Amino acid sequence: MTRVVVKVGGAVASDAAGAILELAADGCEIVVVHGAGPQISREMERLGLPVEFVGGRRMTSPVALQVVRASFAAVNEAVCSALGPFAVPLFGDEIGLSARPVPELGLVGDPKPCRPAAIESALAAGMIPVVAPLAEGPLNVNADEAASALAIGLGAERILFLTDVPGLLLEGAVVSEIAAGAAEGLLDAGELEGGIVPKLRAAITAAKLGVQVEIGETAVLA
Repeated sequence: MTRVVVKVGGAVASDAAGAILELAADGCEIVVVHGAGPQISREMERLGLPVEFVGGRRMTSPVALQVVRASFAAVNEAVCSALGPFAVPLFGDEIGLSARPVPELGLVGDPKPCRPAAIESALAAGMIPVVAPLAEGPLNVNADEAASALAIGLGAERILFLTDVPGLLLEGAVVSEIAAGAAEGLLDAGELEGGIVPKLRAAITAAKLGVQVEIGETAVLA
């Protein structure tokens, strides 16, 4: 049975249910990892907290982490509701997702590949685990990086990044495929910015380790 990790961005989390259920209907084991970027930023702005990113990753203070957890909880509930009774809500810091601390960003970590027992149990029962990307600490981890780490640790054959853009955009057009080396060149040259930076780095890592990777309509090749 093909094992697929589907990462859904906070902007499209609830709307992605159809694509996820279609994969499940095709007989795939599905692990969902969701973000909550827009929701977190809106709530932080409402509370008068600074919204800062470095390399596409959110600076996270102890107060901001409370907002992150609450926003993840709301998105997780919405995704599970959209998926129906087969969805299993999980928080990464409660199921053994570990990360290397990145203190210069605050309470942030780089997630490590892992195979959480709670995810394996859910899959064995025919369920769809829906994971909020917090790591033990707790630490805020980028959802794209968390999805990549889980795909590697769980031995997934495929990882699919669903977002509010159709794929990797270069000069205003969607690229159908890009080699990992070429993608690294773009990142190292500083030609990309914002959320695509950690997403593409996560995709490159997974592709180099043998996972089939797609960012929307763009295949990232090893």
